[in-house]
Amino acid sequence: MASVTLLIVFPFLMAYAAARDLLTMTIPNAVSLLLLLGFAIFAGATGLWGWDLVGHLGAGAATLVVTFGLFAFRIIGGGDAKLAAATAVWIGFDRLGEYLVVASLAGGALTLAILVARAHPLPRCLGRLPFALHLHDAKTGVPYGIALSLGALIVIPETMTWARMMAP
Repeated sequence: MASVTLLIVFPFLMAYAAARDLLTMTIPNAVSLLLLLGFAIFAGATGLWGWDLVGHLGAGAATLVVTFGLFAFRIIGGGDAKLAAATAVWIGFDRLGEYLVVASLAGGALTLAILVARAHPLPRCLGRLPFALHLHDAKTGVPYGIALSLGALIVIPETMTWARMMAP
């Protein structure tokens, strides 16, 4: 059960969050709630209790405080804040810094790519796609859920969570 949750549910929810953010510039609350539910199932299946569990929940809480501060200053969206926090619960403190750095680098690259694309006319074939028109609009933000999801998928194999799942 633990391996199914980590190897199927977690990547699926990350990919869904990224795709949904790209297409609609929103990340549904259900994604963050399902990530938390998936982690609860994973924790129960692997016997993650005590201080280890507190550490994972603490990583999520600390990330939520910081990201909601960023949301309050309109630096990131509310869905991004909740996704980062729910992902941090999976990552834990052991690789939280690495996750945030990788997601930030991916977000910077994504932002630069979008700014470069916005500086040029939208190709005619993309002009029929509502999400492309919206994303090309200079008043539109950056779908940062893509960077958060990419960061999570890159870092999760290096975490204690992954090691716990791989243990015999």
